[in-house]
Amino acid sequence: MNYTNSDNPSSKCSVCVLGQFCLPVGISSTDIAKIDTLVKERVHLQKGESLYRHGDTLSAVYSVRFGTLKTEYCLEDGRQQVIGFHLPGEILGLDGIGDGHYQSDAVALEESEVCIIRYEAFEDLARQIPVLQKQFHRILSRELTQDQRHLLSLGSLRAEERLASFLLNLSQRLAARGYLNNEFDLRMSRVEIGSYLGIQIETVSRMLSRFAESGLIQIKQRHIKLIDMDGLYELAGIPNPDRNTQIKPIGV
Repeated sequence: MNYTNSDNPSSKCSVCVLGQFCLPVGISSTDIAKIDTLVKERVHLQKGESLYRHGDTLSAVYSVRFGTLKTEYCLEDGRQQVIGFHLPGEILGLDGIGDGHYQSDAVALEESEVCIIRYEAFEDLARQIPVLQKQFHRILSRELTQDQRHLLSLGSLRAEERLASFLLNLSQRLAARGYLNNEFDLRMSRVEIGSYLGIQIETVSRMLSRFAESGLIQIKQRHIKLIDMDGLYELAGIPNPDRNTQIKPIGV
């Protein structure tokens, strides 16, 4: 891992394009200046490098600046169970808050960079800025809700429904960050997708081929294009937010 200081004014939280995901709405300029002092370091990761390991002492939470990371558990028999994929603007390390130790491994899926938010410094600042503490509670609630919906999908959805929901969820998250919502590269392998969705790699490959044959998607290696969005939403059993006034988050 390569650590760097974040003294450059252009890299401050207040001017970061991902600020909408981290900073509370309506925060005063004085409080923003205080938050700008919170992130003093970043860490640059190469593909396959670990940000932290299960059991490491909690020292910080991390915000993804660019790239993609996964979080996973190592089971007793040595298998890895993927529990999440994290995009720019999303927070990692929240699972360490409970007992002061991270409960998973965080690994870069591609060249990535994360902002280091020292937890003790954050707690001190959150006590001074109530809206910052409220924003942190929103992030925690969002993570908990996401986990609950994912568990529900594992227990109630068929394999093709889980995969369709996964692709649409990824599409929505990328679109919120200014990327195309219907064309992107899968940074995770089919093995990792299968682990996350609780299905075999052969099933992932078969379902992707079936989606392509049905005209729902086009796929070439890891590059995917969502062709029939309505069809994917119908398969996932989720209302298409582009055709529904009330947008509901996707549950995986």
